[in-house]
Amino acid sequence: MIALDTNVLVRFLVEDEPEQTQRARALLQKAIEADAPCYVSDVVICEVVWVLETSYKVRKEEVVQILGRLLRARHLVFSSVDGLSRALEAHRSGKGDFADYLIREHSRAFGCEAVATFDGDLLKEAGFVAP
Repeated sequence: MIALDTNVLVRFLVEDEPEQTQRARALLQKAIEADAPCYVSDVVICEVVWVLETSYKVRKEEVVQILGRLLRARHLVFSSVDGLSRALEAHRSGKGDFADYLIREHSRAFGCEAVATFDGDLLKEAGFVAP
């Protein structure tokens, strides 16, 4: 199994660098043909969301749809599809960044009752508390 870096996944998704896009596609096609899934870490997903939303100005709703499709792709493996899906759904309707909600999911999985934050918008949501 091989892991994908953010730049490979972004090239595949936005197709803005023809040579790199082709190389990313070829890598994923080879993985599909070999029935050898590629690992995508939570950090990469956070970076992909940030890059799409800030550098490429992709609307949050579209980013949520793109990531939803990635999470269902049979040739990609994630550490916790359920946690990523919950973070993605919270990001869809919440005021925080995707990373904030993923932090909350990781914290819950570790047994934490809440995430301490100074972010006023997050303090209005369950699972976040003021320090």
